[in-house]
Amino acid sequence: MSEAAVMHARVEPAETPLTPESWGKLGMWVFLAGDAMSFGALLVGYGLLRHASTNWPLPFEIFGINLTAFMTFLLICSSVTMVKGLEAVKNNQRSVAKTYLLLTIIGGAGFLGLQAYEWTHLIEEGLQIYTNPWGSALFGTTFFMITGFHGMHVTGGVIYLSVMLAIVSKPTTQLGPGRTYNVVEIAGLYWHFVDLVWIMVFTFVYLV
Repeated sequence: MSEAAVMHARVEPAETPLTPESWGKLGMWVFLAGDAMSFGALLVGYGLLRHASTNWPLPFEIFGINLTAFMTFLLICSSVTMVKGLEAVKNNQRSVAKTYLLLTIIGGAGFLGLQAYEWTHLIEEGLQIYTNPWGSALFGTTFFMITGFHGMHVTGGVIYLSVMLAIVSKPTTQLGPGRTYNVVEIAGLYWHFVDLVWIMVFTFVYLV
């Protein structure tokens, strides 16, 4: 065997250039870069509108910070379980991988449930897209747009991870380093991005 062939054999398929696995990861990074610009535009717009307003309410006086802090904690924990699930896929531990992926899904679903509760409570208190009893009407507009846009991403992530769980749960699916690992890893990139974005939303919309 030639020296070049030996060097090629040492490279894992996931890291070999110009493979379906590497293209899939690149595609996800490109998508996330574009998505980051969307969230960035929303947050910048929020900041500009708030700066220009003379009667913008103080968010921490309206929102339940303890609730949203717990929601943030849920998403952070779900990122940890996502890492553990991916590690289990790599180590060919099917039952462990299923458990951690399921916990990640539960964390995302729990976040959505708490967000629905928060929205319901705020709407009952009078916060609407076009009206706001505490000050500028744009406060409600920006709040529902930003948190709703993120909620759509979490919903998509829960569905995405449910598909990953179904794939990993199949006895015929081959685990370990390889195609399945890369597919789950790409899903993990998306989920970590969603979690990171929420930390920014929580900071700028709820705390500042």
